[in-house]
Amino acid sequence: MSPTVEFNRNEDQLKQLTFQLRQRLARVALGGGEKRIAAHKAKGKLTARERIAYLLDQGAAQVEIGAFAGEGMYQEEGGCPGGGVVVVVGYVQGRQCVVVANDATVKAGAWFPITAKKNLRAQEISLENRLPIIYLVDSAGVYLPMQDEIFPDKEHFGRIFRNNAVMSSLGIVQISAIMGPCVAGGAYLPIMSDEAMIVSGTGSVFLAGSYLVKSAIGETIDNEALGGAAMHSEVSGVTDYKFDTDEEALDHIRNIFDKLGALPTAGFSRKAPAAPALPEAEIYGLLPADRAKPYDTMELINRLVDNSEFEPYKDLYGQTLICGLARIDGWAVGIVANQRKIVKSKKTGMQMGGVIYSDSADKAARFIMNCNQKRIPLVFLHDVSGFMVGSASEQGGIIKDGAKMVNAMANSVVPKFTVIIGNSYGAGNYAMCGKAYDPRLIVAWPTAQLAVMSGAAAANTLLQIQVASLKAKGQEITPEAEKELLDRIKARYEEQLSPYYAAARLWVDAVIDPLETRKIISEGIAAANHAPIEKAYNVGVIQV
Repeated sequence: MSPTVEFNRNEDQLKQLTFQLRQRLARVALGGGEKRIAAHKAKGKLTARERIAYLLDQGAAQVEIGAFAGEGMYQEEGGCPGGGVVVVVGYVQGRQCVVVANDATVKAGAWFPITAKKNLRAQEISLENRLPIIYLVDSAGVYLPMQDEIFPDKEHFGRIFRNNAVMSSLGIVQISAIMGPCVAGGAYLPIMSDEAMIVSGTGSVFLAGSYLVKSAIGETIDNEALGGAAMHSEVSGVTDYKFDTDEEALDHIRNIFDKLGALPTAGFSRKAPAAPALPEAEIYGLLPADRAKPYDTMELINRLVDNSEFEPYKDLYGQTLICGLARIDGWAVGIVANQRKIVKSKKTGMQMGGVIYSDSADKAARFIMNCNQKRIPLVFLHDVSGFMVGSASEQGGIIKDGAKMVNAMANSVVPKFTVIIGNSYGAGNYAMCGKAYDPRLIVAWPTAQLAVMSGAAAANTLLQIQVASLKAKGQEITPEAEKELLDRIKARYEEQLSPYYAAARLWVDAVIDPLETRKIISEGIAAANHAPIEKAYNVGVIQV
């Protein structure tokens, strides 16, 4: 196949995947559907997305977190599109912040388990980056049929209010607007914020609604008198401001942000942003349609970094990992990327692309430590099959060198950002700063796959286990039945490899168009720059 034909084939596939991504995002934006949106607006209320659009600065960069949360989950309960809440990192009056808006078109904004997880992720982003956070509350409370999965545990609903208290003690600004129901334990979220406002006629807040009050203590009272805007603004003093419309409440939030004082920054290096010298859109044609095919990762990096300028670190050693310094949208970054082409080591011979060897792990550990020393944020670009296996690697100390890389990365005090381009398998995911290692943001291209191992490897392993189990019971399996079993196992496993499966469970923050990568990293570093580094870098005990 000629280079031009292959480029066009690659381009067609990746553009088709990004088109499908846009279609899926459009469906997510409908929340509970057009009929529920119409019923919601008939009450004089803006939708969650309309509220966010009205609040945020027009034309400023935005990053949506967890758009696909809950996708394909809770089907027996009718589904929970977007996790029933919209989370966006954006700007209000020029101040970067996190906005969390309940989507009342999805089960009246009720909290499913994934809703709690998504809210906690929003608070984590605010907490790690010291960003102000705004809650636009419109929720019926916990989804009672699943209360045992939402209510009592450490990472469940109650953790939200614990975070409210901790974030307040750290001086992180929290502003709430009650724009619909705010019930039971959920009533604490807006009232534990620094300031709380309520919208007349639609907003209400109480520990127990009128029906529960009637059954509990026999009192007959309607919800408006029990916990409406007038009562809480004029009698109880629970809310600080009362407004007639959503727009007026949102305008007041903008007024508050207009007067926020400046805070110290981390001081990460930034110069005037510059576009890559090589066309960024060529990324579509450079990433192979066949994910098993080698390619030169530097071709992608040169289309992601400013002026296509990259300063490699130890480029002749440990070549299956690319390490080096660059700028992205003006921000200085240290990049750790899996090299996918086959390389030759003078010490060990040919090395497979996408695999981490002892020399590459050793190099990456040293580079990561250098970036911490220099206060340079780290960017990890995944297309990793895992660590090298076999007797030669084990005797060469692959576990020791891999552990050194993981240790250096896990203890990093500079912010880390992860982009999953292709494969992200097994311990390779860990070493390259997967979700478990606290990246400030973690995103995936539509070409990403996340799992313990590839679909083919896993399916064959699982097949061998099942066939052995059948034989142990004295059952023989025909070649036809074995193939049918393999196909069934592979189909189930392939579904779990999808970046959307990962995004539904918030293993990644977003699935993105590759051309959004520079923006995501830039906005992530801008957020991280609000949080000065206070902890000394210490890797602890490592084997050398």
